[in-house]
Amino acid sequence: MGLFAIPDYRRLFSAQVIALFGTGLATVALGLLAYELAGPQAGAVLATALTIKMVAYVVVAPLAAAYVDRLPRRWFLTILDVVRALVVIALPFVTEVWHIYVLIGVLQTASAAFTPTFQAVIPDIVTEESDYTRALSASQVASTMESLLSPVLAAVALTFMSFNLLFLGTSAGFAVSALLVLSTRIPNARPSSHSKAWDRAVAGIRTFAATPSLRGVMALNLVVAAAGSIVVVNTVNYVRDVLGGTQSDVAWMLAASGTGTLLVALVLPRVLDRVADRLVMLTGAAVLVLAVGAAVTTSAAGIAAALPTGVIWVAIGGGMALIITPTGQVLRRAVDPTGIPEVFAAQFSLSHLAWLVTYPIAGWVATQAGFTTTWAVLASLAAIGAITALAVWPRAEKAEVRAEVAVASRIRKTEARAAVAVASVEATPRKAAEVAEGTLAAGQCACVRTI
Repeated sequence: MGLFAIPDYRRLFSAQVIALFGTGLATVALGLLAYELAGPQAGAVLATALTIKMVAYVVVAPLAAAYVDRLPRRWFLTILDVVRALVVIALPFVTEVWHIYVLIGVLQTASAAFTPTFQAVIPDIVTEESDYTRALSASQVASTMESLLSPVLAAVALTFMSFNLLFLGTSAGFAVSALLVLSTRIPNARPSSHSKAWDRAVAGIRTFAATPSLRGVMALNLVVAAAGSIVVVNTVNYVRDVLGGTQSDVAWMLAASGTGTLLVALVLPRVLDRVADRLVMLTGAAVLVLAVGAAVTTSAAGIAAALPTGVIWVAIGGGMALIITPTGQVLRRAVDPTGIPEVFAAQFSLSHLAWLVTYPIAGWVATQAGFTTTWAVLASLAAIGAITALAVWPRAEKAEVRAEVAVASRIRKTEARAAVAVASVEATPRKAAEVAEGTLAAGQCACVRTI
């Protein structure tokens, strides 16, 4: 209650939730729009749109984090929300597939700039560390709830309205978000080094390569992306063309995946108090490999039924939550506090790169070779990622491995002392870690939405 007693945070959280549910509705609507324009080629359209999105997040988000200190953040965020509202409201009027690509490019560029800027604002509004932890948890709860509720709302709405009207809801959400952000007192950022974001990502990738647990996380990124891309890219075509379902059925199937995520999220905090992160995350990898394998089996056997498909989609949602939820904890434990911003920045880039590989496979290969072949390829990638994680992430890191981490830590500290002039104008280490963690959490949630 103390957290929500802060008026500015209350407005920002409301803006985040409203925009979040709006993007959830638009995710369903965009899949149906792609199906209306391209029919059996809808998966390829979605894959291309998602590839554009991942490129925007990998390239634009670090640039925004590095350069946004030059801009008044309140107006910058407001303008980005207005841009997103205008782009989304134009989507129902497109008549060509390439129109989607152009609009998605503009939309995702705005979103990729919005995400790190918004996350950097929160620690300035919520100054107590314990309150910030609650703020991050509140955002994660909202994202988890949205993964279930948005498709359900879309499914109900589609029973009595056209999918194009869902875009209006999304646009209205961005507009309300803009008004809430504009009404919030947001301090401008302190000047920072323009190369900071890139330097952190590169330094973090070096740390990933040197740390066994982080190498395991890097391999698990591929497992999550391989399984998740099936749900995000292939649901609309599989439900409409193979299962013979309606527009509402597409939304209900997406809700099945969200149900799996929500169920796991409800019980996982207590599990993590008793079970090691490694075991939980590897269990999630096993669940995803088995779920994608089951998808291949049902497709090859011609078992076209909603119930087994729904069970598989629930398993995929749950397996993804088993891996993604403990990731931040693993990253924090792997390095000393000064290295936390680096590894979070690196994980942001590496996780998005994994999706950048699997999204085109799910869409383009499925269009040419069918679901069975495509899902077999993705199952192979998921299995490779799971086996690699099991091999490179030992149960207990040996003394010499810890020594490697200590050496890497000393190198980072030496580099930090050499760059003391830059560090003096940056935010505190705690704030930098909070911003990085919030941006990573928001980015990972965004990976499973087309908008």
